Amino acid sequence: MNQRELQQRLAEAVRNACDKAAQEAYENAGISGLCEEGRWECAISAIRALDLDTVISALRDKNDS
Repeated sequence: MNQRELQQRLAEAVRNACDKAAQEAYENAGISGLCEEGRWECAISAIRALDLDTVISALRDKNDS
């Protein structure tokens, strides 16, 4: 795998992790009764709190198998 392909896979992994974190936080906030604005704040907070080392490790593990 060349450098460009590796960068593309990393970018996709980060995007997917952000998407998943935001969706889960948004849904959970709605279940908790938060308004639309509060739900979005939770989604953004989840993205900001995302552990990028975990995303990178998961990608590395996936490529090693």
